[in-house]
Amino acid sequence: MRKHIASAFLVLIALAPAGASFAASAAPAAATSAAEQTTSGVVKFFNTQARSLELEDGSWFYMPAAYKAPDIKVGQKVTVHWQQNGSAHDVTSIDLS
Repeated sequence: MRKHIASAFLVLIALAPAGASFAASAAPAAATSAAEQTTSGVVKFFNTQARSLELEDGSWFYMPAAYKAPDIKVGQKVTVHWQQNGSAHDVTSIDLS
């Protein structure tokens, strides 16, 4: 029994540095996704009550609750400034073209 416990302990010690290095390498990617990005395209769907916007390329953007969206119409060309929030694209501003 002691032999099995000692073996399990050695395996845990051997795996700990690998997990720590993985966590350290994943951190810079998460930090860079918070930077503001810009996408331009034509509006396919826009709904102020759902606070969502879809461009013709299929990309979706979500506006914060307090965001005052400009008068956007389907078919209009826009430039969306956004930040990554998990898997969502949160709008920071929208420029009409």
